[in-house]
Amino acid sequence: MTVTAGIVCGNCDRLNPVDRSTCDDCENELTLVKAGPEPTPETEEAPAEPTKSDAENEESPPTAAQQGAEEKPMEQARHYTCKSCYSPVPSGHKFCGKCGTSVGEEAAQGDPNFFGDMQTPGKAKLILIKGEGMDGISYHLNSTEHMAGRAEGEILFTEDKWLSPKHANFVYDDDGKLKVKDESSENGVFIALRGSTSVEVATVFMAGEQVFRVEEISPFDDEPESDGTYFFASPRTDSAFRVVQILEGGGDGMTVCARENEIVIGREGCDMNFPNDPYISGNHVKVSFAAGGLTLTDLDSKNGTYLKIDGERELVHGDYIFLGRQLLRVEITP
Repeated sequence: MTVTAGIVCGNCDRLNPVDRSTCDDCENELTLVKAGPEPTPETEEAPAEPTKSDAENEESPPTAAQQGAEEKPMEQARHYTCKSCYSPVPSGHKFCGKCGTSVGEEAAQGDPNFFGDMQTPGKAKLILIKGEGMDGISYHLNSTEHMAGRAEGEILFTEDKWLSPKHANFVYDDDGKLKVKDESSENGVFIALRGSTSVEVATVFMAGEQVFRVEEISPFDDEPESDGTYFFASPRTDSAFRVVQILEGGGDGMTVCARENEIVIGREGCDMNFPNDPYISGNHVKVSFAAGGLTLTDLDSKNGTYLKIDGERELVHGDYIFLGRQLLRVEITP
């Protein structure tokens, strides 16, 4: 009999009729799948008991490592979270990829708002200026009073020998305005001059590394002695005032009397010259007398002119202050 359809023996490759259970040649079993025992009602209805691992997976949430292995969010998505569904939104996207909520212009541009103490209205901070005008450490003025000095207070410069132990206090008045008070310090508090200001006799100011004092000129006696002899000295001309250099230790240095009612101080070509001072400009500051009053004017110098305060002074945003050898900038939040 010719067989056109059947089962090929896996042992000898003979084609057997479909109704054979064994090969006609080698008697190899031809059954494709062995039939197992028929399920009983108990085995059909009884649910499979969960294994220990299944129970643990049901009760315990996935660990951070498992979550990271499953899905690692994009680095830029950490900067913004959708306010509707709390899904991460990559920087530059205008809409949440999960719920479609608009994320707003700031998040879309990827520019986060600055957060810090300086956002408190009316509060200020002092920034220490390092060499070459670079910003250093900041001192936040968030209390009512903030003492600065060499040994006492919240703002300390223990290595500055020109600072008094308790040198100056930064306080807010009843109107919330920031003021600096000189705590009877040995060397005082200096504030940068803005343009010009009226000054009095005995005013002390600083230009570069030089400290000066404005003095009046006492009228001189040109009468002879009782025997008719005149005192021999250099000729004198009329002058409205003079400027005296103050040396370390408190002694007087260079003294110049005003000619044509003004004295210009600088590095060279001025009435008072300091060619070896690297911080003084060519034409740095001018003291002038007009209409019965004295005026101190900074001549657009690179490092500024600093005026010693008397008692206390209100501070505004952008002021620069010298305490001892420490230069500080004031920043006040509107």
